Amino acid sequence: MPININHIRTVKIEQEIKESPTVKTFMFKDPIAFRSKPGQFLMVWIPRVEELPMSIMFSSKQEYSAISIRKHGIGSTKLFDKKIGDILGIRGPYGNSFTVSKKLQKNVLLVGGGTGLVPLIRLADFLKRNNIKYTLIIGAKTKEEILFYNLAKQLVTNTQCKVIVTTEDGSFGIQGRVTDGILDIIKKENFDMIYTCGPELMMKNIFMISLENSIPIQASLERYMKCGIGICASCCINDKIVCKDGTIFDQKQLSKMSEFGKVFRDKSGRKSRY
Repeated sequence: MPININHIRTVKIEQEIKESPTVKTFMFKDPIAFRSKPGQFLMVWIPRVEELPMSIMFSSKQEYSAISIRKHGIGSTKLFDKKIGDILGIRGPYGNSFTVSKKLQKNVLLVGGGTGLVPLIRLADFLKRNNIKYTLIIGAKTKEEILFYNLAKQLVTNTQCKVIVTTEDGSFGIQGRVTDGILDIIKKENFDMIYTCGPELMMKNIFMISLENSIPIQASLERYMKCGIGICASCCINDKIVCKDGTIFDQKQLSKMSEFGKVFRDKSGRKSRY
């Protein structure tokens, strides 16, 4: 009988990877999530605590999937503290995915910050398997906060693809913000598309750069989500519901979002400005 993705299914944490002092990756067996598309997400249930939206991380192990958690609020801290052997509830995958065209895209740019790199790492693997050249720019505040660098380097081995790192304090790679890395590289290469995920203010700046340089863009937006299926509308931005209409939006859609990079909503749904 086919599994209903809207029903919670349980998985057991089988591997734990410490990415940084505040970020962990948990791997578990789940054939459905394994077959998800780059950019889709799961709703992860922490029993007696909360349910959180989590981008699906790349896994090279057949039938296995993974999520990466940053220790932040109550729910994410409880999830971060889980151990190998613990059980999680998951449902999904939900949302649309990054759109890739083999005919139109020969050289693309991936730009991510923090755990926003999760869907981009999965996308990078997809691009590699489809022989599409890419450059991945990883942004972080310090060397200690750089995420998934070793994995990203493994993916570009024996390819024309490359990884660039920017740190705000200059402790590794290019000194400056991730947008500084973009400005430097687009002067040297022509790109058919920019894919990005991370803090919204960062993506807003990348969006403006894409407009100024006439490069199409797709962005994965992160908004507060409660249901993941478009019922509660907690994750709305203007007239779009991020979990249902996204999370991936293209240049035309982003151009119509007056709240993009300016307004966010808290748990109560109240609007606040960045």
